[in-house]
Amino acid sequence: MRSQLWGLYVREVLRTFRNPFVLLITVVQPFMWLAFFGSGFAQYAKDLASVYGTSNYIEFLLPGVLSTSMLSVGMFGSMSTIQDKRFGFMKRILITPTSKEVIFLSKALGSATRGLIQIPVMIAAAIAFGVSLSLSPAEWCVWILGLLFTAIGFSSLFLAITARSVDWQTPGVVSNFITMPLMFSSAALYPSSGFPTWMKVISAFNPISYTATLGRDLVLHGSVDWVAAGYLAIFASGLLAIGYVVSAKWLKVE
Repeated sequence: MRSQLWGLYVREVLRTFRNPFVLLITVVQPFMWLAFFGSGFAQYAKDLASVYGTSNYIEFLLPGVLSTSMLSVGMFGSMSTIQDKRFGFMKRILITPTSKEVIFLSKALGSATRGLIQIPVMIAAAIAFGVSLSLSPAEWCVWILGLLFTAIGFSSLFLAITARSVDWQTPGVVSNFITMPLMFSSAALYPSSGFPTWMKVISAFNPISYTATLGRDLVLHGSVDWVAAGYLAIFASGLLAIGYVVSAKWLKVE
C-alpha cells in the first residue's frame, strides 16, 4: 500500500509542474489578491489600526490570503480525479491491487502539496510590500503545518463531494458554492468583530478563520494560538477520515 500511495502521490505532484499554466495560476492568483486587494484597502487599515492590530493591511492580509488559498486547492484534486475517470486511468489502476482509498489519499495529499507551493511566493511578495517576518523555525513549522491541515481538510471535502461524479463542471460548481461563503464569513480578509451575529456564529466554526488567526498571531504578535492549531488538526483528521470512507464506498470509476 505504501509504494502504491507514494507512486500515485508523486504523480499528482509532478502533474502540477508539468503544466506550466496550472503552475502559473497556482502561484500568481494569491499574489494578485495580496497586491490588488491589499493595496486597495491599505488606507482603511491605517485609519482603523486599532481594529486590524496593525497599520499595514498587507501584514494583516497575508495570513488570510494564504488561508483562502488552501481552500481552493481541493478543486484541482477533484478535477484530477474526474480527468482520470474520463480517460480511463483510474480503471486501469483499479485492475491492480490498488484500492479506492489509496487513490483518495494520493489525491488529497497531492492537492495539499500543490497548495504549499504558494507559500514561499506569498512570503516573498509580502516582504516586498514591506511586511517584516521574524519567526523562529518552530513558529514557521507551526504555521506551515496549520496551512497543510487546512489544505488536507478541504481537499478531502472536495474529493468526497465529487466522488461519484464524472462531469467536468462539478468541481467548479462545488468550488463556487463552498468558496465564497467560507471566505467572506471568515476572519481572512477583515476582522470578524464587525460581523452581524449570524456571521459570527459561522466564523466561529469556519476553519479559514482559525487558519488566518493562527498565522496572524504569529505575524503580528509572535505567539502561537494552540486552540486554532488543535482545531485545524481535528478538522483535517475528521475530513480525511470521512473522505476515506466515502471514497471506499461511493467512488465511481466511470
